Parts: sequence; C-alpha cells; structure tokens
Amino acid sequence: MRLPGRQDDLVRAVAAANPNTVVVVNAGSPVELPWREDVAAVLLTWFPGQEGRAALADVLTGAHEPGGRLPTTWGSLADVPVTEVAPTDGELRYSEGVLIGYRAWEKAGRTPVFPFGHGLGYTDWTYESADITGSAVTVRIRNTGERPGREVVQVYLAPTGTAPGAGPVPDRPVRWLAGFAGVEAGPGESAEVTVEIPARAFEVWDEADHRWSFVKGSYEIQVGRSIADRRITATINV
Repeated sequence: MRLPGRQDDLVRAVAAANPNTVVVVNAGSPVELPWREDVAAVLLTWFPGQEGRAALADVLTGAHEPGGRLPTTWGSLADVPVTEVAPTDGELRYSEGVLIGYRAWEKAGRTPVFPFGHGLGYTDWTYESADITGSAVTVRIRNTGERPGREVVQVYLAPTGTAPGAGPVPDRPVRWLAGFAGVEAGPGESAEVTVEIPARAFEVWDEADHRWSFVKGSYEIQVGRSIADRRITATINV
C-alpha cells in the first residue's frame, strides 16, 4: 500500500522546504500517506483522463471545488481488516462474508485515516433536518461558508431490531450505505435533496432458498457527510 519508489521521501523533502504543499495523488486504490500531517492538503485525482490537467488547475485555483467523496477506506496496512487477497490453488475464499470495506473496519473497531464517504471542499455545511416519507428521505442542509459549494448527502441504515416472527437473520454490518445524492447551494443558502432508499437496502441473501429476503423491523436512518460523520438520525419501521 505504499507509493512506489522514493515518492514518500520526495514528499517529505518538499514539505520540509515548504509546508504549504498540496500533494496530488494519482492512485486507483487506497495507499498509505505517512506524510499527510506534514502537508497543507492532499488531493486525490485517481487516474485522470486527457483533460485531467485542466480539471486539476481549476480545483487548485479555486475555480471549481473537489466535489468527490471516497468510495473506499484509507488507512495503514497494519490496520486493514482484510489483507489475504491472493488465491490459494486457484481459489479465493471470501471468509469475511459481507463484512468487507468500511463494514470490516467497523466490525474490527478500527479507525481509518480517511473513512468511506470522506471528502472536503471549499465551504462548510450544516445539516438541518431529515424527513421520511415512505421510502424516501428528504434532507435540508445549509451552506454556512463564504462561497458556493457542492455536498454529497449520504444516507446509512442501521438495524435496531427485527419484527416479531422474522426468524433468524444472518450477520449484518453495523450500518451500510443506502443511498446518496449531490446538492449545490450558494453562501448562506439552504437546499433540499431527496434520497430514495431501495427495497434491496433492507434485504439479505438467503443461502437456503438462494434468493433475497426482506427483513422487517426497525432501522435507524443516519444522514451525514461520511460513514464517520453522521449528523442527523431518524427511525423507520418496515
């Protein structure tokens, strides 16, 4: 998970000469960033295409803000819950089941460097309310910064109890992403966004019947900026 060659040494040397350094990381998967506290910012651009340089210039100069959010969890190799990813005799067993990615981090009780869904921009947001109508969650947020911005509202489901007579339920994560939506607002403005929660978010795979099974019960709706930054909660019974 380390950057190849002596790239980490290069970043440390540049940051030592100028702490106002922005490190642009081109990586297609999580890597360790041991110098992250020594630089002003880290900008992840994944693997950009031919217009990547123009987009990068717009972000660095503030013409546009970095509006992306992490679809993965970033940390050190020593803390990664699942590290055995090489097949044995042509077979790779997923013994962790559905507890992969951020689900595995939460089950292990480990704190990553950058959690799933994390991402910063050039403004700040306040989450004001979340209203549930049927299978939709309408979230109102306010831009409390000094410039226009874009926010990605994330909705997570956390089971709090199954309905009477529901029967045994396989192990489930502490919580999981049920939906998300982007929204834009100017300084001081509020905006609403509606996130639909699909029926599949309440289902588990039934190994015996080889089908998806809807699990009735009580769930907590958790709305926020990332898996680790949840701002508003509400309860839904299905």
